[in-house]
Amino acid sequence: MIDIQLLDSTLDTQACFDFVASNEAGGIVTFVGTVRNHTKGKQVMQLAFEAYSPMAIKEMHKIAEEAIQRWPVLRIAIHHRAGMLEIGEIPVVIAVACAHRKAAFEACQYAIDTLKETVPIWKKEYFEDGEVWEAAHP
Repeated sequence: MIDIQLLDSTLDTQACFDFVASNEAGGIVTFVGTVRNHTKGKQVMQLAFEAYSPMAIKEMHKIAEEAIQRWPVLRIAIHHRAGMLEIGEIPVVIAVACAHRKAAFEACQYAIDTLKETVPIWKKEYFEDGEVWEAAHP
C-alpha cells in the first residue's frame, strides 16, 4: 500500500506508477519534480540534495499514512533523491492511486506540499558565480 524510498541514484517514474497501478484505481496521479535551470533570476548549474535519512523516511511514511487517512488512497509511492543532480534530473516522484480522480489529485498535492514543509532535506544550489545551501522544502 505504501512505497517510500530515499535514493542516491536515478528515480524510476515507471516503477512508482507500476507500484500504485491496480484494477481498482480509476485515477492515478503522478507528480514528478525536475531540476530547473534557474531560480530567483539566477542560472542554476546543478543541485545537491542532502537528507537526514532516518527522519526523512519516517516523515515521508507519515505523509503517506496521513494521505490514506484523509482520502480513499489505494496505494501511494513517495521517492526522493539525494546527491548531485543535473538540470532536468528528477529529485522527487509521488504517485497516488484512488478509485476516483479528484481524491487522487488532492492526495498527491497534499503529499508534495507536506513533503516540502516537513521532510528534512536540504539542497545546495550551484550557480556560475557561487553556491548556496537552502532548505529544499521551505
